[in-house]
Amino acid sequence: MRKSNIVIAIVLGLTVFSACSSLNKMVKLAASQQVDIVPNPLELHGDSVKYDMAVVLPAKMLPEKYVYKLTAFYKSGDTEVEAGTMTFDAADFPDSKTTTSRQTDTFAFLYDPAMGNGNLEVMGTAVDEKGENKSTPRTTVAQGLITTSQLVEDVYFPTYAASGYTDQEELAPTNVSMYFDRGSAVLKSSETGGKKGKAFSAFIADKNVTKTVTITGTHSPEGLETVNSKLSENRAAAIEKYYRSQMKKYDYKGLADSVKFILKPIVEDWTEFKTALDAYEGVSADQKSEILKIVNGAGTFEDKEKALQKLDSYSAIFKDIYPNLRAAKTEVLTVVEKKTNAEIAVIAKQIAEQDSTATDSLSIGELMFAATLTPSLTEKEAIYKAATKQEGNWESHNNLGAVYLEMAIAAEGDEKNQKLEMALAQLEIAANKNNASEVQANMATAYALQGNTAQAYDAVVASLSSNPGSNAGGINGVKGTLEIKKGDYESAIATLGSADETPQVAFNKGLALLLNKDLENSITGFDSAIELDAEYAKAYYASAVAAARLGKAEDVLSNLKTAVEKDPSLKEKALADLEFRTFATQVTEALN
Repeated sequence: MRKSNIVIAIVLGLTVFSACSSLNKMVKLAASQQVDIVPNPLELHGDSVKYDMAVVLPAKMLPEKYVYKLTAFYKSGDTEVEAGTMTFDAADFPDSKTTTSRQTDTFAFLYDPAMGNGNLEVMGTAVDEKGENKSTPRTTVAQGLITTSQLVEDVYFPTYAASGYTDQEELAPTNVSMYFDRGSAVLKSSETGGKKGKAFSAFIADKNVTKTVTITGTHSPEGLETVNSKLSENRAAAIEKYYRSQMKKYDYKGLADSVKFILKPIVEDWTEFKTALDAYEGVSADQKSEILKIVNGAGTFEDKEKALQKLDSYSAIFKDIYPNLRAAKTEVLTVVEKKTNAEIAVIAKQIAEQDSTATDSLSIGELMFAATLTPSLTEKEAIYKAATKQEGNWESHNNLGAVYLEMAIAAEGDEKNQKLEMALAQLEIAANKNNASEVQANMATAYALQGNTAQAYDAVVASLSSNPGSNAGGINGVKGTLEIKKGDYESAIATLGSADETPQVAFNKGLALLLNKDLENSITGFDSAIELDAEYAKAYYASAVAAARLGKAEDVLSNLKTAVEKDPSLKEKALADLEFRTFATQVTEALN
C-alpha cells in the first residue's frame, strides 16, 4: 500500500513537471513569435483606434491540448486599456508541431483623450488543459498614436426660423369682376352702383399706392358673343375707362401716371368655362362628361358651341354658367403699407422692456423681424422672449433657443453649460409645437456642443430630411463635420461638397480627403481654406501633414514654418507629431 502511494506521487510529480516544462517551453518559444500591427503607429479615427494584428508562432509552440493567448494593451504613462486578445488553440492548428501557426484579426478600443500618446504592447499567456498558465514579458509592437483626425474644426449652425415678415416691398391683390349683358361691352350702372361697385370705388378713393391694374376681358361661347371678336377687348377697355374716371374723380393727379394698365382679352378659350363647369351642380356627372367630350374634342370653337346646343343640359349651362363668363375681371396690385425698420425697432424695444408707454403694437412677424435688426444677442434674447409671451409660436421658441446656442458657442465652463440647457429647454417647447427642420438643426448644434456626436448626427439627419430650404448648406456643414468625427470620411466629403463654403468647411473637406488618403485633393481643400482666411494656421499645418504623407520634405517644412509663424502654439505639436517622424531632424532644425 505504501509502495503504491509512492508510485502515484512520482507519476503526479512527473505530470506536473511535464506541464510546467511545456508551459516554460511555450513561453521561451514565444520570444520568436512575429507580431505585425497595421497601421503602425496606430491611428485614431472616429472615437476608436482600430488596427490589424497578424501573428506568426514558431513550430512546436502549441503542444496538444494547450492554448496560447496574446493580449494587447494600449499603454500611455500610468494609464492602460486592454486592446484585444487573439487565441491560438492547439486543436485548431493540427500541424503546429512541424509548421508555423498563423492568425490575423482586427481589433479596436475606445480612445480617451486623457490617454495621450502611447504604445501598443502585447503579452502572451500559455495555458494547459487544467488551466495552469504562464505569461511572457510584455513587448512593444507599435509605437505611438497619430491623432490627425482630431484636427477637425467644429462647425455649428444656429438656425433661425423665418419671421413671416419682410421689409421688402410687397404687393397685395384686390380682385373684382364686372359683368356685362349678352353681346355688350357697356358697363352697366347696376354693376358700378351696386354693393360691389361702391366697394371698388371706395378702394380707389383710398389712393392706395398702386403698381398694376390687370383687366381680363372674357366672353361666353354662344354666337352672339363670338361674332364680335373685339368683345373681350372692349369689355376690358370699359373697366380701364371706368378706373381712370374714378382716379380723376378722387384727384389722383401725378399718381395716376404711375399706374400701369394691362389688358388681357381672352377670345375663344374654354378654360374659364371648364372651371365653372367643374364646380357646377346643375347637371349630372354623366352630363358633365358629355359636355367635356365635346369641348375637349376636335372642331372649331363655333362647331363645339353648336354641338353643345344639341345637348339636354345646354339650357342649364346657358342659364347658369354663360352669364358669368361675360365679364371683365380686374386684379389691382397695391403696395402694402409698412412701418419703417426704425419704427419697428423702437416699438420692439418698448415691448421687450415691458414699457407701458408703447403706444403702438407689432404683429408677431414684425416683433420677430425686429430681432434681426440688432447684432446684440442680449437684445435678440429680450425680443424673442417677448415673442414667446405674445403668441408662443414654435418659431419664437426656436429662435430664442438659437440665440442661447450662439451665446453658448461664445462661452466656456458653467456659463456654456447653462446656456445649452436654456437652449434645449426652448427647443423642446418648439419641437412639441412643430418638430421642424430648424428645430432639429438647432438640436444637432446643441448636442454637438455637448460632445454627443451620435445624438447630434441623428438630429442633423432629421433636419435635412424635413425640408431645410435655404438652410441646407449650413446644416450640411454641421453634418459633414460630424461624419468626420464618426470616421465616415467618404460621406463627409460628399456632404461638405453641398455645404456653404466657409474657411472651416473648406478645411474640414480637405481633412476628410486627407484621412481618406486622397492626398493631392486634400491639399486643394486646405488651399481653399487659406484663400478664404489667409491667417488660417491650422490649414498650413494640415497641408504639411499631407506633404509628409506624400514624401515632399520641402513642402512639409515651408508649411510648418508658416503655420507656426501664425500660431506659435503649433510648434510643440509639430515637434511631437508622428506624422513628421520621417522628417523629424529637418523639422526640429527648421522650427528651432
